[in-house]
Amino acid sequence: MTDTEEKTAPPRKRLFVTLMGVTCLIVVAVIFLAWWIPNRGLANIHPNLPHIVGIVMVVLSGVAILGTGLLVLTTALVKDIFFTRFMRLVVIKFLLPVIEFVGRLMGLNKDSIRQSFIAMNNSLVISQRQKVRPDRVLVLLPHCIQLFDCEIKVTGDIHKCVQCGRCDIKGLVDIGRKYHIDISVATGGTLARKVIVEKRPKLVLAVACERDLTSGIKDCYPLPVIGILNERPFGPCFNTVVDVSKIDDALSQVLLLDGSAEASS
Repeated sequence: MTDTEEKTAPPRKRLFVTLMGVTCLIVVAVIFLAWWIPNRGLANIHPNLPHIVGIVMVVLSGVAILGTGLLVLTTALVKDIFFTRFMRLVVIKFLLPVIEFVGRLMGLNKDSIRQSFIAMNNSLVISQRQKVRPDRVLVLLPHCIQLFDCEIKVTGDIHKCVQCGRCDIKGLVDIGRKYHIDISVATGGTLARKVIVEKRPKLVLAVACERDLTSGIKDCYPLPVIGILNERPFGPCFNTVVDVSKIDDALSQVLLLDGSAEASS
C-alpha cells in the first residue's frame, strides 16, 4: 500500500489486551525469578525469610493478574467496574511503554499497537459514564483536515468555513452547532496544549494520527481524552479526512444534553 492509498484501519482493543496479557506473564515470571534465584541465600540470613519474600512475590503477582483481568473486563463491558481512573493511569504511564517495547520484540507494527491503545483508552474513558456539559467539552482538530489549497484558513476559528463541502470541516462545523461545543483547529502539539490550557475543558475529543493521539493522551492525563483516528488517503499531514459520524457517536455518549441541545439535533 502506497502513501497515497494509506487508510487507517479500524482500531481494535484485542491487540493491546493480548500484549497486556503477555506483559503480565513476563512481569510474573520476573517476580518469580527475583524470588527463586536468591532463595537459598535468603535462607542463610534467616530461615523464614524465603517464605516471607515468597508471600510478597505472590501478592505482587496476584495484583498484576487481577489488574490485567479488571482492565480486560472494563474494556470488554465498557463499564466502570473498579478503579477505572487509576487503571487509566497505570495503562498510560506505565503499561504503554512496556507494551510498546514487548511489541517491538515481537516484530509488531508500532502504529497497530498505538491504534489498539487508543481504542482501549476510549473504552476506559467512556466506561466511567461521565456526562459533561457541552460548554466543558473541547473538540481538537489537526490543521491537515482542511484542504491544503483552501484560501480561507480556519485555524483559530472554525466558523470562518464557508461550508463548501470539499473537506470534512463543513460536517464538523455542523456538529459544533448541533451540540453547542467548542471546536478548535491546531497546527501542532504546542498550540494544542496552549488551547487546552486556555479553554480548560473537562473532556477533550481529539482527531489526529496514531503518534499524535498517543502522545496527547499521555500529556493530558488525568484530563480524559477520546481519540478519533484520521484517515490519510494522500499521506500524512496532507488533506486528511475523518469519519464525522464517529465524532458524533462519541459525543453522544459523553455529553450532558439539555433540552435546547437535544432540540437542535
